[in-house]
Amino acid sequence: MHRRARVAVLISGRGSNMAALLYASRAADAAYDVVLVGSNNPDAEGLKLAAAEGVAVWAHDHRGMSRSAFDDLITNALLEANADYVALAGYMRLLSTEFVNRWAGRLLNIHPSLLPKYKGLDTHARAIDAGDSHGGCSVHIVTPELDDGPVLASIPVAIQQDDTPQTLAARVIHAEHQLYPRALSDYVSRPYNPEWLLEKVRTLALALPQTEESISHGAPAFRAKKGKFFAHFSDRHHGDERIALLVKTSGQDELANLLDADAELYHRPAYYGASDWIGIRLDRRDTDWEHVADWLSKSWRRTAPKSLTKLMDAADEF
Repeated sequence: MHRRARVAVLISGRGSNMAALLYASRAADAAYDVVLVGSNNPDAEGLKLAAAEGVAVWAHDHRGMSRSAFDDLITNALLEANADYVALAGYMRLLSTEFVNRWAGRLLNIHPSLLPKYKGLDTHARAIDAGDSHGGCSVHIVTPELDDGPVLASIPVAIQQDDTPQTLAARVIHAEHQLYPRALSDYVSRPYNPEWLLEKVRTLALALPQTEESISHGAPAFRAKKGKFFAHFSDRHHGDERIALLVKTSGQDELANLLDADAELYHRPAYYGASDWIGIRLDRRDTDWEHVADWLSKSWRRTAPKSLTKLMDAADEF
């Protein structure tokens, strides 16, 4: 069983989306726990619900403070809660660029439109006035530009002939409550998703010169053209419970040193270990992809034809 992600939720009012996230997290197979509910409004109704459910709460009035100073307070609360991700759920205050950048890739929001349409406010009225057939909601990654980050998921909601912004909003909120927990769960589960992990490895491996992908021993593998395999993707193959990248070391001494240094990260593959290959565990919440890219490059150099490595060495000199 993988460790659940630790999610903090920021609200400003009643917190209905926060409640949807919180109650979804109570399912036995949930991918995350809500570890903190924070607000810029100490009177936010959602804080009472969170506290009643045993969730830590934090609140501070933002009035009279600069945006960056207030966001520093939030960051301190998030760090104290050991939050992995932050979910905005009706948080009605713009965040500083510094805060967004600090939590880049770990900060999500739900917006009441089918993004990229109708960023900002008055989304339902704008959809109705435009004669759209559907409104809806979207979950996206937060970036410094308002409502402009990558969209993770969306749900369309039909606009009826007699709809007002209020009647449409009343239906869209139901869609939001369905969408946000699912999208958040899918997103925080990526570090354990073999398809997502393989795509990350594939992108890094195929960025190396003249590299191609094929199947080796029933698993995706990568090699330089006319060269030997330099990487294998192992999705719990040969009885191993791990999802790992197998790469070539310089020999048994380096392999042994790596195992001694970090037995949680490295392991000797059952099928390849005798041939100087080592496994790097990928199904971890804190996988260092720069480290993975470095290993792919080193392994490529150890197995590629010398004609290719000479070209790469020459390019590195410039």
